[in-house]
Amino acid sequence: MEIKKILVSQPKPATEKSPYYDIAAKYGVEFEFHPFIKVDSLSAKEFRQQRVNILDHTAIIFTSRHGIDHFFGLCQEMRVSIPETMKYFCVTETVALYLQKYIQYRKRKIFFGSTGKINDLLPSILKHKTEKYFVPQSDVHNDDIKNLLDANNITNTEAVMYRTVANDGITPEFVGQFDMLVFFSPAGVSSLMTNCPDFKQGDVQISAFGTTTVNAVRDAGLRLDLEVPNEHAHSMTGALDWFLDQNKK
Repeated sequence: MEIKKILVSQPKPATEKSPYYDIAAKYGVEFEFHPFIKVDSLSAKEFRQQRVNILDHTAIIFTSRHGIDHFFGLCQEMRVSIPETMKYFCVTETVALYLQKYIQYRKRKIFFGSTGKINDLLPSILKHKTEKYFVPQSDVHNDDIKNLLDANNITNTEAVMYRTVANDGITPEFVGQFDMLVFFSPAGVSSLMTNCPDFKQGDVQISAFGTTTVNAVRDAGLRLDLEVPNEHAHSMTGALDWFLDQNKK
């Protein structure tokens, strides 16, 4: 099947220098960017029902920019002032730098990993083993962080601060325009099946990034045509470049 239109379940790239545009020009394909999910903050009332006091903690672990946005948003709504002594542990430098939106970066104690995996952050956490860690989470999350901290006797509290919900505009008519769908999260796959319960894959190609997303595609009874990362590429754009080249041949 010739692939001409590809739906990427993420926001449109912020710059025209994105590799997606290079791929579009190289293979004559059209990309459309439309998130299948959106992230909403819990209300202050909903958060308080978890009976968690943020100021009982001396360090925070952030796994995403969403976590940062909703943490500081809820703190503002609840009029919780975060002390300058608070320490921040982020899974990547990109996430850490995003803190500049809310705090004076150079004046705070900030630590970050390089791989995006919580295990990579553990050495920094162990150097500050006496801290009390707060972990903002989505309503859909696994227990990897809590299990790791518990196993190392690190005092920690998880609390849900935001939730993922299906985005508007995901209709059978909209999805039916595309020859390929690209997913980055299990919630995106769930949104497709919720909004298009009678979805028939047929010749539509599906790509998924990451183990949990790959499993979600298969659990939904869909055919997975491109799993990323793979032996040919570690990024989605690299994998699409390879896949479209193979498809062209």
